[in-house]
Amino acid sequence: MRKGILSLTALSAAAALTLTACGGDSDDKGSAQSGAKGKIGVILPDTKSSARYESFDRPFLEQSFKAAGVQYDIQNAEGSTQRFQTIADQMLTSGVTVLITDGLDSNSAAAVQRKAKAQGVQTIDYDRLALGGVADYYVSFDNVKVGEELGKGLQKCLGDKAANIVYLNGAPTDNNATLFAQGAHSVLDTVTNYKKTAEQAVPDWDNQQAATIFEQMWTDKGGKIDGVLAANDGVGNAAISILKKNGQAGKVPVTGQDATVEGLQNILDGNQCMTVYKPIKQETDAAAKLAIALLNGQKGETNGVSKDTVGKRDVPSVLLTPIGVTKENIKQVVTDGFVKKEELCKGAYAAKCKAAGIQ
Repeated sequence: MRKGILSLTALSAAAALTLTACGGDSDDKGSAQSGAKGKIGVILPDTKSSARYESFDRPFLEQSFKAAGVQYDIQNAEGSTQRFQTIADQMLTSGVTVLITDGLDSNSAAAVQRKAKAQGVQTIDYDRLALGGVADYYVSFDNVKVGEELGKGLQKCLGDKAANIVYLNGAPTDNNATLFAQGAHSVLDTVTNYKKTAEQAVPDWDNQQAATIFEQMWTDKGGKIDGVLAANDGVGNAAISILKKNGQAGKVPVTGQDATVEGLQNILDGNQCMTVYKPIKQETDAAAKLAIALLNGQKGETNGVSKDTVGKRDVPSVLLTPIGVTKENIKQVVTDGFVKKEELCKGAYAAKCKAAGIQ
């Protein structure tokens, strides 16, 4: 998902970006230790839509690769499909034999995968599936279940009363966003008292555009909106900003995803109904394990398949289970170390954290 961890460890993110600017990370001593031949390349998508990639994905992947003693190169496309393709070309030239890609869109990611395949390089789609691509494997959270958690969370907050619901979906170019919406609709469309009154995708998961879109919805509906199915915490916070302007924050349930500090604080404030927590270390561990197996000439272990509706094929997949988070279980995110208590519970949030069982 893309999607919205805004400021968890600024210093860590800054340090990681410095490494990216230097051309990524590699460990040339690795293959000698493990006996593996070749190198693993990882292309992360951006830093704008979510700080998760530099704060979590990169360091967790590095940790796994270093522990296995394999060579690796991790770079970030910084939101540019051209840079994404340039990085891929550089990695393929440098001898990468397994390539993990988290594409900005399906077309550019698929093009990279076809080029890699032509050179005998195995590819893994990471976090989002490149429709029409040729990836050998896919690693992600079950994104339909993510959407189901969003729908269940909003339903819990709304109850059985009649409600007008609007949907703020993720980027139309992101297959994950399509799956999130699919999962949410599978839950909410079955509730006869609920009515969908507006639905729109947010281009590039851009939070400013999300605020503009929601303000237009609010105006068009004369403020008659009872619930907001927002696809991630950043988009949810954008909606909350408009609700605050209209004196309705905390009165209209809003969902989110990614368990960001901002999203969790919105939950503690009562302005956000819930978020979806995806323990990223589970995802990086699964991707690293799969890539290392391929590097060593082994077959990857999977637990399911994902449908590529464009390529009309089933992609062997490792699909992980997301967790819906409300005030009742918010402490799990801190207990797991995903969010630091010092960041979440600072200032006015200290008492709110304590009330939520975060000690």
